[in-house]
Amino acid sequence: MKEALRAGRPINKILIAEGSDSGPLREIFSMARNAGIPVQRVDRQRLNKYVPETAHQGVVALAAAREYVEVEDILQAVPPGEDPLLMLLDEIHDPHNLGAILRTAEAAGIHGVIIPRRRSVPLTQAVAKSSAGAVEYVPVARVTNLPATMEDLKKRGLWIAGADAGGKELYWDAPLDGPLALVVGGEGKGLGRLVKERCDILVRFPMHGRVNSLNASVAAALFAYEVLRQRRKALK
Repeated sequence: MKEALRAGRPINKILIAEGSDSGPLREIFSMARNAGIPVQRVDRQRLNKYVPETAHQGVVALAAAREYVEVEDILQAVPPGEDPLLMLLDEIHDPHNLGAILRTAEAAGIHGVIIPRRRSVPLTQAVAKSSAGAVEYVPVARVTNLPATMEDLKKRGLWIAGADAGGKELYWDAPLDGPLALVVGGEGKGLGRLVKERCDILVRFPMHGRVNSLNASVAAALFAYEVLRQRRKALK
């Protein structure tokens, strides 16, 4: 475990058995905290379910299905002549939703996805399975502070468009061209206040039924393909 932390292996979370407080475990806790990796105290029965045939010694690391990248890596990989197109996800908790969004991102040519380090599903095996292989092709950055990342993207010239039920414009009427970051909120919650405040524009999806919101992965797909439609139209 300590060697994995020293080597910078992509770890989503570390689980430590309740009541375990040995020197090595305290060291692991400190190393994880310094690396920004969430640590959770759980009962030993839960640890046993993760590694039923292995002596876990009171600690288990949940590794990512793929290595995360830095936001800078995503931006530098944008092909010359193309405007950056990013997808930012504010507290998506369902691994199937994240997997579906990654699948859409790969199909729509989104250059990278950004998720928060906390209060968001990480790149688990369930996410990888739901993405139908897209997790291997779409770079994902995991950031400590999503609003601060949005401010940094603005300084780099990106326009931030958020999907929100209170948006003044319908998404197909909004200008979604140029360097752009699309922001989609979590299931049943939508965009957080700080995230919403940092959007340059808020757009809404037309709702004619009795429900008042779309599934996060559906919203992300509509958003992404409207950008492609507008960019294709601009080329004509």
